[in-house]
Amino acid sequence: MSYLDNILFAILLVIGFGYFYNNIRKIIRNINLGVAVDRKDNKKARWNNMAMIALGQSKMVKRPIAGALHIIVYIGFVIINIELLEIIIDGLFGTHRVFAFLGPVYNVLIASFEILAVLVLVAVIAFWTRRNIIRLKRFASSDLKGSPKNDANYILYFEVVLMTLFLLMNATDLHLQNVPGGFSHFIKAGSFPISQFIEPLFNGMSNELVMLFTEIFWWLHITGILIFMNYLYFSKHLHILLAFPNTYFANLNPQGQFDNLESVTKEVKMMMDPNADPFAVAPPAAENEAPSKFGASDVQDLNWVQLLNAYTCTECGRCTSSCPANITGKKLSPRKIMMDTRDRLEEVGRNIDANKGVFIPDNKSLLNDYITPEELWACTSCNACVEECPVSISPLSIIMDMRRYLVMEQSAAPMPINVMMTNIENNGAPWQYNQQDRLNWKNEN
Repeated sequence: MSYLDNILFAILLVIGFGYFYNNIRKIIRNINLGVAVDRKDNKKARWNNMAMIALGQSKMVKRPIAGALHIIVYIGFVIINIELLEIIIDGLFGTHRVFAFLGPVYNVLIASFEILAVLVLVAVIAFWTRRNIIRLKRFASSDLKGSPKNDANYILYFEVVLMTLFLLMNATDLHLQNVPGGFSHFIKAGSFPISQFIEPLFNGMSNELVMLFTEIFWWLHITGILIFMNYLYFSKHLHILLAFPNTYFANLNPQGQFDNLESVTKEVKMMMDPNADPFAVAPPAAENEAPSKFGASDVQDLNWVQLLNAYTCTECGRCTSSCPANITGKKLSPRKIMMDTRDRLEEVGRNIDANKGVFIPDNKSLLNDYITPEELWACTSCNACVEECPVSISPLSIIMDMRRYLVMEQSAAPMPINVMMTNIENNGAPWQYNQQDRLNWKNEN
């Protein structure tokens, strides 16, 4: 490469990584719009969670076929991109296979990269077939039409193109390495168990033409990687980055244990404390401080971990395919709950960007504009969605917070629930019988 090539490559890197950094800052900003919640306890359990679930893929393999294919793509993505470091150094300094001094170790690395590239291609073709030909039910449901469905296919096409360019780049490189007497700066380095079978395609071409192809494949490969990296922001594949913090900050409480509202807990303790003065003056609220809201009606009312969950969602549909409400035809889809939360959060983020860092009310909210009460009340709170999620996302926590808002802020619970709560208030039990009549059934013949 000439110095001009090195300069152009440096500019490409700055643009690619700069845009990526800017988008990551937006994600962090949006997540921090959520309510503060402490998830710094029990660090040992949290590190173990992250190691087993995010790194070890322990929940993915519960469905063996998809789990095995995902592990191949996951390992391939991580290991093959080690090669990116060599590409960056070669691109910046005009070197060729700068790590070739590693000798046999380098040969093993390049050979493993190529084998993994082929395995990734096989896995991607299998994933594409499952989505578009076999059309598994969880990939063909109504909440995954349009952009979300296309996004999954775009990622698969990206993977095919990147792996193919990698093998073609190696094949042309190998061809020039084998030129008798050597050619240009191409040194003999690496082992090529796959691209050696592609290399004969370039026989009969001039060395200069093959070198042109090498440079084209090289530039397309690195540009494709940078485009893919920046596409993550707009894609469900953000879980590649966010699965690790998401599993670390996951709720460690037993499933089914819900958190209590601090304000309500204080009221109950005061009611049960015989020494409490019910007429004591409450501490004055801070000036201009808005009263605390019960539950959540918009994304700013959710905690930051729930917003992290929304960005981490892989849209795999395991939650929805295991949801008893969805299976029986109800409108609820836990996957849609997470997708709607992320879409609303992105809308709020764009509002903030457009108004110089300040959110201007837009007369919209997560509740009603994105998620309907019908969806929320269809949930049986069974935790199936939480159990099934491969990256420890909890759609149920969002559903419960929005239900709280409907009940405690709007008194908008369904009629059977309102009747039950009225009965508890009046009769001390869910049933519509006076306490004195509750045992009358024993006198019936």
